[in-house]
Amino acid sequence: MKTYFECVPCLMRQAVEAPLRFTEDFEIRERIVRRVAAAVSQMDMTRPPPEMGGSINAVMAEELGIADPYLAEKRRFNELAMELLPTLRRRLGESERPFEAALRFAIAGNVIDFGAPGGDVSGELERRFDEALEAPLFCPDGIVDRLQRWVGSASRILYLADNAGEVVVDRLLVEMMPEGSVTVAVRSGPAINDALLEDARYAGLDEVATLVESGAALPGTPMGRTSDEFRALFAGADLIISKGQGNFETLSDEDGPMVFLLMAKCTVVARHLGCEVGQHVIAPGSGFR
Repeated sequence: MKTYFECVPCLMRQAVEAPLRFTEDFEIRERIVRRVAAAVSQMDMTRPPPEMGGSINAVMAEELGIADPYLAEKRRFNELAMELLPTLRRRLGESERPFEAALRFAIAGNVIDFGAPGGDVSGELERRFDEALEAPLFCPDGIVDRLQRWVGSASRILYLADNAGEVVVDRLLVEMMPEGSVTVAVRSGPAINDALLEDARYAGLDEVATLVESGAALPGTPMGRTSDEFRALFAGADLIISKGQGNFETLSDEDGPMVFLLMAKCTVVARHLGCEVGQHVIAPGSGFR
């Protein structure tokens, strides 16, 4: 998926709004906005939006003198999601279709996104998961059952994580996959509130999966910026489960046995998918069977 001119206002919105969380120094805020504006003016409009979005985080970290500005927020949402995990696990046990319920929870967790408007949902997280069990899914007919069968037969599943907090809930879905079959990939460095190894370990994913870094410190997975190890895992996977809008934006044009689980958070992505903004989406990739 390529960048459109409509992405520019969102990039600038992040440059204006994000520093308000971390400093009251007007001069720092102004420098961040000016540097991001200069970078946006030179951006390659053929590249996926997360590649440009990553530069905002880098500028902000440099100007603030903080390597990971969202560290406290990530830990806060990990803790909030962990508090909810027993309730979500109980609901899975009560469900007549537990795999679908785990899918729905995993997609609902994608609402935690400080790069998108309304991403701070700390006061309504439990309600979002409650609603997810009944929310209409934007997906092809029968895809949930097809995916469940594919998961059951796969021996090399690559699970591309997205945000902190969300990654805690991902564990419920990973636990339903064949033991020893799953590798969970996280970012290699701070990228807004995206999950790092620390977050995946907090979620206990190291107990049910192998953990790797993608090689990219960006809010997505642009293949040209990933490591040789990650690309080998990607090429050898029987099934790739891609979480979140940033991963969709960077991987939707890639070939492979992929399925995308996300919430559509903007008009550009919603138009590309053919859905409404805010819908929960299961989208098959080119190699989905």
